[in-house]
Amino acid sequence: MLNANHINPPLKALLSTFLQVDDHEVERIPMQGPLIIATNHVNWLDAPVGFSHLHPRPLSAFAKIETWNSFFMRILFNAWDTIPIRRGELDLTAFKKAEEYLSNGKMIAIAPEGTRSHNGCLNIGRPGIVYLAMRTGSPILPVVFTGNENFNEKFTIYRRTKMTIKVGHPFHLRFPRERLTREIRQEMTDEIMFEIARLLPEEQRGIYHDLSHSRRQYLEYFEFPMS
Repeated sequence: MLNANHINPPLKALLSTFLQVDDHEVERIPMQGPLIIATNHVNWLDAPVGFSHLHPRPLSAFAKIETWNSFFMRILFNAWDTIPIRRGELDLTAFKKAEEYLSNGKMIAIAPEGTRSHNGCLNIGRPGIVYLAMRTGSPILPVVFTGNENFNEKFTIYRRTKMTIKVGHPFHLRFPRERLTREIRQEMTDEIMFEIARLLPEEQRGIYHDLSHSRRQYLEYFEFPMS
């Protein structure tokens, strides 16, 4: 059965024929240990670039369940050991699988927006990431992709697209003692989204463009141990 070790090295080489990826900040991501990667979701390039350029880190991610309707995509996403999720609801089966992966020291990439932006601008985040962090106690690391929003334009004129992977500062969520209401969950989600926004050019921060509105009431920063 195909797995990430078979897929990612040749995939990275293939992507380099039409992408110029600056991935030097990837070295700031630990090689192992439970970690929730909070990311933006621009277009279809996020997944192959993310999996191939973070390789050999043990990474998984959520992907919409409709992806498995395609034979080719089913083989690819099974090789990456991704988790099918039903969008528009709290898919407990998918989240329990993610909890299992995190308990085994794997990393899970989550795009809180829940869908592609296509233009690279952030949309409102959804609180599923807060639920997973609460259930597992896993730290969160913001990681973003930029440049691939220009892919179609560059591809049509036969030019490689410059794409960058940016890595932020890791943090734990600090949960309040009072009941975790819907409003508090959204506040926590917005704080995570602002951490994603800080890594993006101003014109791509979307509804999180005004960083003066950001708060860090629920964030507790730390540093990864030196490897």
